[in-house]
Amino acid sequence: MADVAEPGRDHLAQVASGALAAIRVPELFTHEECERIMTTLATCPMGSYDEQRVQPRVPKLGPAIYDYYGESASGELPVSYWEHATQSEETRSGLLGGEDPLPIALSRIERIWGNPVRRAAVAGRTLFAGMIREINLGMKLHFDDVIREVPGLLDEMPMCQLAFNVHLAAPRSGGEANVYQRRWRVTDELPENRDTYGYDEKIVLGDARAVVRAEVGDATFFDSRNYHIVRPNTSDDRRVTMSFFMGLTASGEITVWS
Repeated sequence: MADVAEPGRDHLAQVASGALAAIRVPELFTHEECERIMTTLATCPMGSYDEQRVQPRVPKLGPAIYDYYGESASGELPVSYWEHATQSEETRSGLLGGEDPLPIALSRIERIWGNPVRRAAVAGRTLFAGMIREINLGMKLHFDDVIREVPGLLDEMPMCQLAFNVHLAAPRSGGEANVYQRRWRVTDELPENRDTYGYDEKIVLGDARAVVRAEVGDATFFDSRNYHIVRPNTSDDRRVTMSFFMGLTASGEITVWS
């Protein structure tokens, strides 16, 4: 992992190509911005991923395409997704002193990339992006790859997919992400290699990894198609991020979704 105080297009391109496992951009958001978001967030109700599929529980604000994978095989998303998206955007829109932190994040990424950054779409409708998650108990080993998992869903399928997280609250110990130099293989689907929604860690034994830690306000970028895991928070602090995926398109633009 590389710390990059003044990131540019080349840094994101190196992550996309695999030359860098991950980058951390210190203080993409200021501490004051993060504190204001966290204060307002305390008054907002949080949902979670389907607890029958994802354990430990992960509180979150906003829908993920993942929540609706089983309902999107037809190439469309159900009405419930769009209703959830609208409600979540309304809630998030006032988190930063009456402002929405998502367009602020997108404008800062746009300055790094040098080309437009816009929301991804399905059947012409703009997808939700900018989920806020609190991962204190960790997440199992998994990968995220919209091309493999829901082929053809997005109107413009990306050439590669990165994960973006800006840390609104960060623990003093634990909570780091481990990103492995390992992609999905057919044999990973054998029953002995699965662990509910995730995968048994034995499949990445011996593979190189990057340990991604961040402080409040820091943003991290890594290739979400690589296996990754979030370790449990081992402090009394919270681990809260605003997260979305970034797809690099053939036109040179970045599209984002959650």
